[in-house]
Amino acid sequence: MAGKRDYYEVLGVSKKATDEELKKAYRKLAKKYHPDANPDNKAEAEAKFKEVNEAYETLSDPQKRKMYDQFGADGPQGFNGFNGFNGGGTYTYSTGFDGFGDIFSDLGDLFGFGGGRGSQRASNGPSKGANLRYEVDLTFEEAYSGVTKEINITRNEKCGTCAGTGAKPGTHAETCSVCGGKGTVTTMQTTLLGQMRVQTTCSNCHGSGKVIKEPCLTCGGKGTVRKQTKISVKIPAGIDDGQTVVLRGEGEPGKNGGTNGDIYITVRLKKNRIFTRQDDNVYCDIPITFTQATLGADIEIPLVDGGKVSYRIPEGTQSGTKFTIKDKGFVHINSGYRGNLIFTVQVQVPKRLTKEQRDLLVELAKTMNEQPPVKKRGIFG
Repeated sequence: MAGKRDYYEVLGVSKKATDEELKKAYRKLAKKYHPDANPDNKAEAEAKFKEVNEAYETLSDPQKRKMYDQFGADGPQGFNGFNGFNGGGTYTYSTGFDGFGDIFSDLGDLFGFGGGRGSQRASNGPSKGANLRYEVDLTFEEAYSGVTKEINITRNEKCGTCAGTGAKPGTHAETCSVCGGKGTVTTMQTTLLGQMRVQTTCSNCHGSGKVIKEPCLTCGGKGTVRKQTKISVKIPAGIDDGQTVVLRGEGEPGKNGGTNGDIYITVRLKKNRIFTRQDDNVYCDIPITFTQATLGADIEIPLVDGGKVSYRIPEGTQSGTKFTIKDKGFVHINSGYRGNLIFTVQVQVPKRLTKEQRDLLVELAKTMNEQPPVKKRGIFG
């Protein structure tokens, strides 16, 4: 960063300092300026702590140190944008210090200040149940009109025998004697920066804080049983391929009083032999005869819902002409707006004629110029 103090000056070492000297200086300053060690002057300590960390991160990496020695903090590698131990990541520290929590959130435990990452791991607190995901196949017509589907799901459900406690009826879970109900245990470990207090999940209660001495015979102490059940899913009209319906609270049960998970049901739309869909519009091809195209005619157009509508084809209609019937497409789920039905006429030329039909066409041909006029191009095409 422009205007920054020299990194060697920040750590109080010479430019020829060895890796061991850098480590020693860093450990001393990190402990001195840790925010929890300076409760009366936390803002200034946080700034210095960040400066020390940034300096050590740069100088402890041989490649970064070489670039720094050659170009300084504003070198071609963009040191002016450097922030954090991974070259610009954003971290959150539990004390409110912003910049290095992902790696140094245990520093509070390291020096006995508290507030480190381990103190925030309430493994025995309420947690939401797992979400479930399913797919359902719909016909074109079902997606158009909406439908209620029944699907088979397999999920954990609260045990009816023990009401989800996991304990045999008439008994109850007891507070874990190893962790005292916290769900975690603390051990001391020796690291580069000194003695560190590390919190891990209690192996005796597996993080629940409770121990069941007499487990429920139905669920084996889990508090849940695996069941297969049918649920009804209301699919709204207008839903499209790949869209998802969410059933709140129908997933796996939560733990320790947490809410149930959700079920996500994704729609797979089957192809239709007549209709296709683009956004909220419906498309189809309609065959018409040579005489209908020539003279004009009233023809019946099929609709997605099974109905039909009469439509007037004007005389002289060419094959490939598109026509639109308003408000006969899919309804838009959120706005209520309805798309259109757009059909393309395909003029069918008869492959076989009777002698009478052929004679009539021959007479017609005599009255017409059978060679369509060729448009001449100008000098510009």
